[in-house]
Amino acid sequence: MKKSLTKKEYLKIFSFMLKIRRFEERAAQLYGMGHIGGFCHLYIGQEAVVVGVLMTIDMKDSVVTTYRDHGHMISRGLDPKKIMAELTGRQNGYSSGKGGSMHMFSKENNFYGGHGIVGAQVPIGTGIAFTHKYNKEKNICRTYIGDGAMNNGQVFEAFNLASLWKLPVLYIIENNQYGMGTSVDRAAAGSDLYKRGEAFGIPGEIVDGMNVFKVIKSADKAGKYVRSGKGPYILEVQTYRYRGHSMSDPAKYRTKEELDSYKSNDPIEVVRNKILKEKIATKENLEQINKNIISEIKEAADYALESPYPESSELYTNVYI
Repeated sequence: MKKSLTKKEYLKIFSFMLKIRRFEERAAQLYGMGHIGGFCHLYIGQEAVVVGVLMTIDMKDSVVTTYRDHGHMISRGLDPKKIMAELTGRQNGYSSGKGGSMHMFSKENNFYGGHGIVGAQVPIGTGIAFTHKYNKEKNICRTYIGDGAMNNGQVFEAFNLASLWKLPVLYIIENNQYGMGTSVDRAAAGSDLYKRGEAFGIPGEIVDGMNVFKVIKSADKAGKYVRSGKGPYILEVQTYRYRGHSMSDPAKYRTKEELDSYKSNDPIEVVRNKILKEKIATKENLEQINKNIISEIKEAADYALESPYPESSELYTNVYI
């Protein structure tokens, strides 16, 4: 990192990670109550990835991600009320209730989805990076990829073009160890996914995604490389999702012992312990932050459930043929 974190930054990290956790917990409740339909992919356990990257980002930079996108939107500072409204299919959501959990966008905040097709966001993120370069902008595109997409042909096509044209794109592989119910070791010939760019001359590295401070350090280095005009960079962030692939997945393909081993190194607790050890804040301070966030997320859920459903005419808006 270019400098030591300030007290304000430490608390920002803790607050954003906790907000994502509490939001996802409430989303799980609403799904169980039947208020959220379709697929719903939770980010619980992976909070250090997106928040670590957040601490190094220029808000004019672009972001595109997978269908596990709630945490990414929250980290961009988007309104939890409108995110929850989208999850529940309401008119006041970011995609007017038509996108649901997997397809949320906010062009005003340079957030380009949320994509339900595995790997489809990678060529899109590469294209956005091309736009930045074509317009001679200093911004870069952070393109998130799941480990399950790393065997897709379109990913390698995007890598080739990005390297050939030295596009300003940072590829962030969120390796949560499973592509749906299949472990990386069973799906990938060579589990060091960041090395997939070597054939195209794209440098990369691997980082512990359960430790937000390590993510910040690596993301800062990678972002500076890309912004300098040298071309793309691949950051593989080793993380873990506590819940199943989606809300319908009981995750019986892994053991309780494996899950517990990751939970013992919970990313939020890593930050909490650091804050308390360094006397940046007291337990009472952190508990008050937690209470405030719980209240904020409750308001978001209430807002969503009180919001109207889209009119039938909404079916024909933003349709391009």
